[in-house]
Amino acid sequence: MGLLDIFNRSPEQKVEKLKTKLSQKYGDPSIRQTAIAALGELHVPEAVEALLGRFTFSVEPQTRDAEEKEEVFELLCERGEAAVELVQAFLKRYETGTSWALRVLAHILPEEQTTTFACEFLQKLSRTYTRSFEKKLVFLQYVADKQHPAVAPATLPYLEDMTDDVKINALLVLGKHPFEEARIPILELLLSPSTAKRVQTHAIEALYTSALSVQGYREKVEALLQPPWYLNRAGLLRRLDQAPTKEEA
Repeated sequence: MGLLDIFNRSPEQKVEKLKTKLSQKYGDPSIRQTAIAALGELHVPEAVEALLGRFTFSVEPQTRDAEEKEEVFELLCERGEAAVELVQAFLKRYETGTSWALRVLAHILPEEQTTTFACEFLQKLSRTYTRSFEKKLVFLQYVADKQHPAVAPATLPYLEDMTDDVKINALLVLGKHPFEEARIPILELLLSPSTAKRVQTHAIEALYTSALSVQGYREKVEALLQPPWYLNRAGLLRRLDQAPTKEEA
């Protein structure tokens, strides 16, 4: 290959060479850092995909890993709308790097659009087998404090997840987003003999914070409750250290 061939490489060809350098987890870290900077100057879709790939692995020490990922984050944010579809495709395809990629998306798009995407993706993810539950947790934690009508319906299926951490995060979301359709599923989860104690604790908290009644399940729920929890006459969970409402006084 002649000297002119090197300079006449297409941006896509340059990306392929840089991607190889970027993926080197061991050895001289300056090789990765140089590749990151060079990819940041190539404004082609392949460069965005290569940069996103840096989120899929970690290096030591952790401080360097965080610095590199933060640099990639900033470069991707600079691409703006041009990076959106590629970031969304990455989130759908990969099981690692979710928190960083979602952070990029949230920086580029208005909150409502990111939340809409997150809810739609949660709906699809609940019907899809995945080896890792990291992605589920990241999306559930993202939507937890968002005001959007699709949050609760998108979260509901995760009460049946196989992983307790996912169930707990779903309960945390539903506790903040009162949803009548969630009442019976939360109660059934609470009362199931196979439900772990820590999951039951969060189920009680979710019923309390969402003000969903235990109507139809009162006796079974009361048998599980311990101080400071009790049920008022309306079948709502209350705490002994909580001032009574006007109706209860």
